[in-house]
Amino acid sequence: MAESTTIQRSSPEGDDHELNEENIEKKKDFTANPEFFSCMLQPAPADSDPNYIGIRRFLLHRKAESGVLRRKDWRCNGKGYVAYRNYISRPRNWETLQIPSRPSTPGNSGRWMPSASPVSQLLESDSWNSLKDLRSPSQASQALSRTTSFSSNASDTDDRPRRRSEPAYSFVGMHCIFDQCKAMVTVIKFGHMSSDLLAYGATDGSLTVCSVSMPPSAIKQLIGHSKDVTDFDFSTNNQYIASSSMDKTVRVWDISRGLCIRVIYGVSSQLCIRFHPVNNNFLSAGNAKKEINVFNFSTGRTISTTVVDGEVTAMDHDHTGQFIFCGDSQGCIYTVSMNSHTGALSRTHRNRSSSKHRSAVTTVEYRTFSLLARGPVLLAFTRDGSLSFFSISLEMKGYLTLRCSLKLAPRLHSIRASFCPLLSLEKGEYIVAGSEDANVYFYDLTRPRNTCVNKLQGHGYPVIGIAWNHGENLLASSDFGGTVIVWKRAKTA
Repeated sequence: MAESTTIQRSSPEGDDHELNEENIEKKKDFTANPEFFSCMLQPAPADSDPNYIGIRRFLLHRKAESGVLRRKDWRCNGKGYVAYRNYISRPRNWETLQIPSRPSTPGNSGRWMPSASPVSQLLESDSWNSLKDLRSPSQASQALSRTTSFSSNASDTDDRPRRRSEPAYSFVGMHCIFDQCKAMVTVIKFGHMSSDLLAYGATDGSLTVCSVSMPPSAIKQLIGHSKDVTDFDFSTNNQYIASSSMDKTVRVWDISRGLCIRVIYGVSSQLCIRFHPVNNNFLSAGNAKKEINVFNFSTGRTISTTVVDGEVTAMDHDHTGQFIFCGDSQGCIYTVSMNSHTGALSRTHRNRSSSKHRSAVTTVEYRTFSLLARGPVLLAFTRDGSLSFFSISLEMKGYLTLRCSLKLAPRLHSIRASFCPLLSLEKGEYIVAGSEDANVYFYDLTRPRNTCVNKLQGHGYPVIGIAWNHGENLLASSDFGGTVIVWKRAKTA
């Protein structure tokens, strides 16, 4: 009798335990179901492109489970930060306030969306939330009437009214996607004077060379680095790639054979590298030991060395090869003179960062001509979100003059920026940059307000690398999750 009584008492408890386990499993399946999650994140408006929606859902399907876990940290009681902020700052008559609706932003990625009323001037889109910032029209007019200096601040999610649609800013969608890499893609570049040769390096030490001509394909995978690939550069004839890595080595690769033909060992992490634009027998590399070294491509020997004040994190040559422009971990920009025949280096100028908090430079990019500066210019981007635009005086040994700047949100990763070559022939000075919110943003540095003029959405992780091809009809972007998207610009008349 005792045994039967015990069995009768334990049976309901077992049933309850099984029911609890079933509920947990159902809740888990509901929360992390990739199909449900991807459809919720990418709804299908009536006027959207089915192919684009399908590609977005495919990408979100791959990132769904990790995406759910990430977003749990940003939610409280079912509401996120944007919802609380909008509720607190709502106007008194917010229930009767009419805000014009518009299609989902991902479905209109790369397309211009005119604003319909003064209220829409202050609508702010969130990367994962469609809630709006409900501020009154009077507050909007006050914000627009406020005068600002030429050096302006802007948010990555600045979605204020933009100019009328211009063909140069229209993207028809994704040209192709490379998702073979399973690690963060740290750097991406097109070949020298090439429109279809693309390469990217990742934190797993791999370098992948691709062709974006139809059909897109991966040509070679260059394996040899044991740690993160920090930078690489194509030779003038696109026959070789020189790469730098956290494993303290510089490697030279023969692309056609897919082989490493030379290894140069250092004593610290190699952070950036460039071929000399005139004499390809010279390789310039910056390292974590605060040095800029010039190597002989044929022998691997060090020809010249100069020292700066911080780790050399980014560099670029001018078109003549007479100057190297480099940035360090303290936010300073240096001009270094280089002899194209002997490779000898000498420091000429240093431009200190005006920011109180020193932040590493992630991008240094040279361009031969700008309508704004009427001469050569330099772009610098730091991890604290500072975009700086310099004019260069070649007669004064590469002296830099700050022409304009833009303050964006600080970056957690070493996100890069780039000039927009073709778009810069329009009025203004346009820059494209990645962002932590998985978007690609276009900025006009000459506009004191509303500097964000367009954005592309499609990545599921922070966008790290940015690169234009030589034909200026393709833009490549890479993200933290290892996906590379090549965007196709719309044809213009």
